[in-house]
Amino acid sequence: MIKALQDFDVKNKTVLLRLDLNVPIVNGVLTDASRIERTIPTINFLLKKGAKVVILSHFGRPNGTTDPNLSLKKLVNFIEPMVNNRVVFLPTFDILKNKLAIEKGSFPSLFLLENARFMKGEEKNDPILSAELASLGDIFCNDAFSTSHRAHATTEGISRYLPSCAGFLIQEELKALSEALENPEKPVSAIVGGSKISTKLNVLKNLIGKVDFLIIGGAMANTLLLAKGKKIGKSLVENDMLEIAKEIMKIAKTAKCEIILPIDIVCAENLTEGIPSSSYNSDSCPDNMMILDAGIKSEAHIKNFLTKSKTLIWNGPLGAFEIRPFEKSTVNIAKYAAERTIDRKLVSIAGGGDTLSALKIASVDKKFSYISTAGGAFLEWLEGKSLPGIESLKKK
Repeated sequence: MIKALQDFDVKNKTVLLRLDLNVPIVNGVLTDASRIERTIPTINFLLKKGAKVVILSHFGRPNGTTDPNLSLKKLVNFIEPMVNNRVVFLPTFDILKNKLAIEKGSFPSLFLLENARFMKGEEKNDPILSAELASLGDIFCNDAFSTSHRAHATTEGISRYLPSCAGFLIQEELKALSEALENPEKPVSAIVGGSKISTKLNVLKNLIGKVDFLIIGGAMANTLLLAKGKKIGKSLVENDMLEIAKEIMKIAKTAKCEIILPIDIVCAENLTEGIPSSSYNSDSCPDNMMILDAGIKSEAHIKNFLTKSKTLIWNGPLGAFEIRPFEKSTVNIAKYAAERTIDRKLVSIAGGGDTLSALKIASVDKKFSYISTAGGAFLEWLEGKSLPGIESLKKK
């Protein structure tokens, strides 16, 4: 069992809190605060219980070098009003200086350490760095599910040296995800989209054994259509994955998992905003065109399976949703799933960066049962992999 934050006595203790504050900031403007907002309950709980809280996070990919543009200092002004508390920024990685600064703080107080990925040993999970960081606190709390698929010093390493627990966000994530895949209300549908089967091969193989209906969209579907002998024109396809695509369909049939592919397609000569497009049957893409979205018949077909379903897991768009008019099938299916969720006829779980963006375009990102904050971790969970940052919380 994973140890939970609420099971720890944190009064007059210093808690090292791993968060994911890798949020989008454009020209000094925080364009999406959701990752910070969803960590606030954990921060406020710790402060209310009288703890000193030292936040650890990464930002961007500095690869062990100091980059002022990726400093976490800019986040102080965003976090303070959210928690209604002063945030003391720790700009150095000098352990003794940080210890002194933390010791000077009262109980409760809140600190933010500089970008963890400025440290060369962070992504290498250096045990010396992990031990040094651990010396700053009494308890380690991980509340960054989205980075828990990485065995880094601040996600896994510190847990070797301190009593460790999961924050409220990780607890929510694990509860929602386990209910969706390990103990779901059946029938279960999964929507898996994106550009390449090769990047989601393990996801598909794992889901085949767990879901009733596997809806495949995006360019991934092109490879399966071609493997079935359909004409796909000049669409994006992985020719080296055709035999594997056939194997996936064979495994699914044996497992009595129905694979749903587009039955009609929206095609254009290239992927350009506002380019003229036409609909064809899924076996009739013209040679000079590419498949860029699923068509109206496909939408109705997918809705039919969602109507039968009690649970939906979604990762990846059904078309090139970033470019109009190829967002339509993704948006329409997202809205339908949201309607069934609101009507309490469907439990809907979604995750992954592109998926979140697509749901926001459809204005339903607040209407699903649960939206995971994670990208890579969500994918690895769908693959059935254990996550180092989560496994470490099970240690005695």
